[in-house]
Amino acid sequence: SGTTALHLALAAAGIGPGDEVIVPTFTMIATANAVDYLGARAVLVDTDPATWNLDLDQVAARVSPRTRAIVVVHTYGQPVDMQAVRRLAEDNGLAVIEDAAEAHGARADGQPVGSLGDVASFSFYGNKILTTGEGGMVTTNDPEIAAVARELRDHAFSPERHFWHRFRAYNFRMSNLQAAVGLAQVERLEQLVARRRANAELYAAGLAEVAGIELPPSRAGHESVHWMFGLTLGPAFGLSRDELRAALATEGIETRTFFVPLHLQPAYRQEHRGRRHPVAERLGATGLYLPSSPQLTPEDITRITDAVRAAHQAAAAVLVHAEPAQARPTIAPAAATTI
Repeated sequence: SGTTALHLALAAAGIGPGDEVIVPTFTMIATANAVDYLGARAVLVDTDPATWNLDLDQVAARVSPRTRAIVVVHTYGQPVDMQAVRRLAEDNGLAVIEDAAEAHGARADGQPVGSLGDVASFSFYGNKILTTGEGGMVTTNDPEIAAVARELRDHAFSPERHFWHRFRAYNFRMSNLQAAVGLAQVERLEQLVARRRANAELYAAGLAEVAGIELPPSRAGHESVHWMFGLTLGPAFGLSRDELRAALATEGIETRTFFVPLHLQPAYRQEHRGRRHPVAERLGATGLYLPSSPQLTPEDITRITDAVRAAHQAAAAVLVHAEPAQARPTIAPAAATTI
């Protein structure tokens, strides 16, 4: 799985008990879990509102003598500024691990993600851009990390002697059948990515003029693959995130909420009690994904954007007719009740 791939990448990079690893709080819980499996501690950092990725300006303040690595997540397929990450890592003697589970085919400054850190992990879960049903992959340009990862993934079998094991390792092998499916998927990668990008352009065009909607970030030189097309809602939209989800559901349109930040998760809340990460909290409270399959047609996307616009217009009409005007209710984000 992508989780075992990240676990293996961290282990091959030498992360172990007592180490600290910087991780974005706005990510799927597997990112922190992989750190925890090795006896290390995830140190959480807030989100950059301009990219929805790790806020690099906050990373340096969280580095301690026990920090050994930074895990960067290319959130929803949007690449992290890896040049800045590498400079920060080099200044502090840290390894850089890319969690590229959501970013197959994305590029930063012309280079593919998964080749920009010391080691990277990908997921091939059923909803990813490339899928084997379940599975994962580790990539690295470091021969030493590659050799350790190959050994650890297969019970650390010795090449010199049968049933001789130098390490306590893992059974993280993918089956041949899954690998065959994955190789066939790779042949279609450019097509699958192009469809997602085209769909994202249609969504952006259909929603650009809707008040209160924040569309996915973009940055010059960074080519997102739009694994999920996400947006956030502000007060000007007139509905909360959950109210819009309910309205779309009545039209047969399924949506999903954004990640719940890790510091608010029951599994990690006590460990990180007292810390606030306001950008991640806002994204988690106000963000949702619209349907993002590459099988969507332009007509499908038009129906979805029309439904979003209709929900906004209906909410605006209710506010216009509210009396007295100065007493119109403020519709709060759904954060307080859903996170």
